[in-house]
Amino acid sequence: MKFFVGVTDYDWYQQLMLDQASEVNFWLPSPNVGFKYLEPGQPFLFKLHSPRNFIVGGGYFAGYSAIPVSMAWDAFGRNNGVPDRQALLTRITKYRDGDKSNPDPDIGCIILTDPFYFEERDWIPQPSDWSSNIVRGKGYSMHMGVGKEVWESVQMRL
Repeated sequence: MKFFVGVTDYDWYQQLMLDQASEVNFWLPSPNVGFKYLEPGQPFLFKLHSPRNFIVGGGYFAGYSAIPVSMAWDAFGRNNGVPDRQALLTRITKYRDGDKSNPDPDIGCIILTDPFYFEERDWIPQPSDWSSNIVRGKGYSMHMGVGKEVWESVQMRL
């Protein structure tokens, strides 16, 4: 079996942890890349951007869709990891290098169920083979090598 470690920002994680969201949208600023690594039910872990190089929680992959920001807000609300629709659009614009040409751009939505959030004392250091040029994330096998080590650390915290 496999899992994926996705890179996200601290504000996204912190909002969802405070809200204790039961379903989340791990959104991608562009729908063009898609997401095909996991099957439904497989784990998706949250790793913070540098310099906070830790795995801080995760959830279970439910599906992927490319939809407009307005629809993502209507479907997930604060479970997008932001307090309001304008904040979602602002973050997406930031990750799209400030492109404001479309007031309702399509984004990629990785839908995760049953998320879990680690307290800071339980954060897991990023995988030992993590490269600084990984922007989106990386997949692992939970049965061998670094992936097995990471997954065992996750299970100890769950």
